[in-house]
Amino acid sequence: MVEIGEIADKIQKKGGMLFLVGGSVRDELLGIENHDEDYCVTGISFEEFKELFPEAFVRGKSFSVFDIDGKEFALARKERKIGVGHKNFDIETDKSITIEQDLARRDITINAIAKNVLTKEIIDPYGGRKDLENKIIRAVTEHFKEDPLRVYRASRFAAKFEFKVDEKTLVMMRNLKEELTAISVERVYTEFSKALLSEKPSIFFNVLRAINVLDVHFKVINDLIGVEQPIEYHPEGDAYNHTMIVLDKVAELTKDYSDERKLEIRFGALVHDLGKGATPKEEYPHHYLHELRGVDIVGKFGRDLKIPNRLIKCGKTSCREHMRGGIFYKMKPGKKVDFIERIDKSILGLDGLQFIVKADNKDCKEFEEV
Repeated sequence: MVEIGEIADKIQKKGGMLFLVGGSVRDELLGIENHDEDYCVTGISFEEFKELFPEAFVRGKSFSVFDIDGKEFALARKERKIGVGHKNFDIETDKSITIEQDLARRDITINAIAKNVLTKEIIDPYGGRKDLENKIIRAVTEHFKEDPLRVYRASRFAAKFEFKVDEKTLVMMRNLKEELTAISVERVYTEFSKALLSEKPSIFFNVLRAINVLDVHFKVINDLIGVEQPIEYHPEGDAYNHTMIVLDKVAELTKDYSDERKLEIRFGALVHDLGKGATPKEEYPHHYLHELRGVDIVGKFGRDLKIPNRLIKCGKTSCREHMRGGIFYKMKPGKKVDFIERIDKSILGLDGLQFIVKADNKDCKEFEEV
């Protein structure tokens, strides 16, 4: 395995420089472990890099990324938007492009910091370190508004770090609403799933709500806003607020689980009350049979966003069974056994439903101890 210092030395001798960039630098400054290392190369051409490192594996269509021993190396580049959506960019790579110019094309300031591999100098032309200290998500430049995917990325990073989004950045995000439908749902799911893995995933949805774009890809969540509930059971307010509280509580309860298991249970928490969004208003504040209505809503939501089937199954189980879990203590012994066996066979599992029921109904104690 070639040491990164050796690679940097060879690049420098050829007249170039090597920088660690993006999340690796950000997380290092935050004291967070990060196993992904992305590098930016300035001062040499594609052909010169290939000549220096003939063993490098080249991949990518719109621009080339070199892979050496699992580490990614990209030549410094500039981008110019030439169409609608996330992919329509003209990309320029040239040995004269500086690290500062490369950082300018990035999304938010905390991701636009670089470190010279040899000198260890931090390159921070856009105030990323200050925004880390102040816990701010801020667009690097006006180029932010050229890529609609950044609406979801900025919201996801706000949830990941529990940072506040800068007001000017919120305006740019809001103005990208019409372009959000041009993003592939696979990319939306990627950002959504990463948000669910954060310690406080409600921030992701609250940011989207604040900029009035929650209804684009998450209409079923948006439909919970303003949905009245019985105040004696839900002093927290509408079904949306309740869902966000349950989601964050379940995130806390599952913090030591694997990422795959976190997604299964947290998705179940997010969608457990979707049926309330379809309750006729004349029935407010009651939501009779919402647990059954929610099953079909979860299925359509999952299909529209191409959510993995295992998560959809967890969501359907959560919808269908969370009310029964809440009255478990009232069941006769035979019903309890049937219920336990049924849930235990599901992907969501007993522990998953227990967490959701506990977060949904703090007074339900017996089911927690099954």
